[in-house]
Amino acid sequence: MRQSSNGGSSAGAPNVVTLYDVASAAGVSTATVSRVVHGLDRVRDTTRARVLGVIEQLGYVPDSAAQSLSRRRKDVIGLVCVERKAPKMQYDIESMSLLFYDEILRGVEARIRHHNWSLMITYLEEEGEPDLPRLLSLSGKVDGLLIGEGIVPSPFLGRLAERQPVVVIAGNPRERAADIVTADNRSGSVALARHLIEDHGRRRLYYVDGPSSAPDANERRRGLLQVLRAHPECELVGSSEGLFTFASGEEAGQKLLAMAGGTVPDAVICANDQMAIAVMQTLAGAGLAVPADVAVVGFDDIFPASLCDPPLTTIHQPMRLLGERACARLLDRIANPGLRQKMELLPTELVLRSSCGCPPGTMQRLPVPRLRGRRPASARTS
Repeated sequence: MRQSSNGGSSAGAPNVVTLYDVASAAGVSTATVSRVVHGLDRVRDTTRARVLGVIEQLGYVPDSAAQSLSRRRKDVIGLVCVERKAPKMQYDIESMSLLFYDEILRGVEARIRHHNWSLMITYLEEEGEPDLPRLLSLSGKVDGLLIGEGIVPSPFLGRLAERQPVVVIAGNPRERAADIVTADNRSGSVALARHLIEDHGRRRLYYVDGPSSAPDANERRRGLLQVLRAHPECELVGSSEGLFTFASGEEAGQKLLAMAGGTVPDAVICANDQMAIAVMQTLAGAGLAVPADVAVVGFDDIFPASLCDPPLTTIHQPMRLLGERACARLLDRIANPGLRQKMELLPTELVLRSSCGCPPGTMQRLPVPRLRGRRPASARTS
């Protein structure tokens, strides 16, 4: 009888899927499975696809990841970031989303630096299917994973979380496959739209959305639509989907200026600050004044937002705290794998400056109340 991967075949041992199981089900050698898992060459595309399908079906995770908790810790965690590519030439800091992940990284490092833990980082491209071999390779070298923005499909995420501690940063609040730590994007979006409509009387709104695959963008869109339903006197006169990049904000600004009849909206709501800054520059280039002709607001509260002319009204999401809280949750789960699953929703702030119509020199931070019925955390047994 072949022994299980934990070195024994005692009754009651967990049913761990092994490299041999994957090889047998896929009809290939264990060496081929190993090459696929580690992203190496010399594997036909059809064979690679078949092996990956079996890996997903069986929920295979490299033995070192599946058994690390029972043998010994490595004192290493992994951070999986999302790389979004702009459709044309763009700065690296844009295409690699470093403005967001740099803050996340600072938060993670603040949590682990005094505990002698190390961090391994990788980027997965958003285009096409996620690079699961790279993710599997990383999972075999760490005690747990922090995964950004829900890039990993929920079924695979669930199988991974059954065998290794996993926390998703800025993921879908309704995700049930793993622990989630995210900002309260929908409440922030509601507060921003209400401010434009109720405090400044803006009625004709244009929306610059984020990527449809980004959970943050989806929640911010839901917040805006919720406010519009509550204010039937207002209308969404147009929208465009961006990539959270300056370049996509420029494209949205040009599309806005080309609207039929040349009539510009009262306000432009952007799903992040980089796109909002680009929209303001595009409008200024066309001779339009912000906020006299068009109000513009963003989301995130990155530092350059305060340097614009006029300074940008936005929503502050605690990016560094996202990294800290997600890392703290991961370390807790590594120490106690039986913890109940949790979704942690971090509060946001409405940052008032003058791009929305507030007087020049305005600088005010207001806490955003949580929407009624939204609980700060939900849990179930893992």
